[in-house]
Amino acid sequence: MKEIRILDKKFREFITEKEIHERIEELARQMNTDLAGKDVVFLGILNGAFLFAADLFRLIDLEVRISFVKLASYEGTSSSGSIKELIGWNEDIKNKTIVVIEDIVDTGITLDRIVDELVIRKASEIKVAALLYKPASYTKDIPVDYVGFEIPNDFVVGYGLDYNGYGRNLPSVYTLIE
Repeated sequence: MKEIRILDKKFREFITEKEIHERIEELARQMNTDLAGKDVVFLGILNGAFLFAADLFRLIDLEVRISFVKLASYEGTSSSGSIKELIGWNEDIKNKTIVVIEDIVDTGITLDRIVDELVIRKASEIKVAALLYKPASYTKDIPVDYVGFEIPNDFVVGYGLDYNGYGRNLPSVYTLIE
């Protein structure tokens, strides 16, 4: 079992690079079927979802567009409970099917804020794709349509997820051990 250190914390490998890529291929196949014939915009949530969004988007065989927004709700190893909008919305999404691409869905606070904005902007349909989903932490009613992996309520880094800005470049997902 591979272990690494980031700043003052130790992590062990939890989901391998190979497992991640195999699961993304499965999600892409499902989306290619589900979204065929629809006017789709993928909406990646920065910073964490950039790797997942890129790997997934390359496997989509439909005429779709992608855009990104940046919201933040984390400080250190726990959610701050508030959302800070850092980069605004620049895409016309009226009457479009939106696929929100999240690195991780835990409490659902960020997702709730995004979906509220999409409803205001009159998206015709909203789907959610998350690489990681923490059902034990989830407090909202928004369905997560495409889930890469359900994980326990542990702090994780890698594959876009960070600890105080570090670890996003790791090809696997690691869980905190100390």
